[in-house]
Amino acid sequence: MWYYSRNGMQLGPLSTEELSGKARGGEVSPSDLIWKEGMPDWKPMAQVPEFQSTSGLSNPPPVGMGSVPMQQPPMYPAGYIPGSVPNYLWQSIVVTVLCCLPFGVVSIVHAAKVDSLLAQGDIVGATAASKSAKTWAIAGLASWGLLIGIYLIFVLIAVIGAAASGP
Repeated sequence: MWYYSRNGMQLGPLSTEELSGKARGGEVSPSDLIWKEGMPDWKPMAQVPEFQSTSGLSNPPPVGMGSVPMQQPPMYPAGYIPGSVPNYLWQSIVVTVLCCLPFGVVSIVHAAKVDSLLAQGDIVGATAASKSAKTWAIAGLASWGLLIGIYLIFVLIAVIGAAASGP
């Protein structure tokens, strides 16, 4: 059984005939990535021997039963290191609880997307969600610092005013 990638989505499983039919119908292009159990990594359809011929795509014999993968490999780019995209979830929760509810909630929403996007193999989307979570958490901390600064200025003005009007 074959799996293919279209617009960042993993689709399948399909038999060899079904995948060949989708390729002939234009739904799967020769540059789309495909994978089946036993292959070390995803490859463009045009580079897979079962689908190569002089006249385009061939129609090889069907894949035997028992070839449905138990776990599909994620479509990670070369050089990706698992765990290298932080989700900033705990930082987002701290910002939400300690100071800045609106900024923290937005940060939590973006942080929650990171792991699910990684599970789908969308490294670019996960990285963007991670950056957004970090940005909103920092914005929350900065607004908290600004509020503390304004509060301290008012306290200082009140102390100076009290000292000036004193005996």
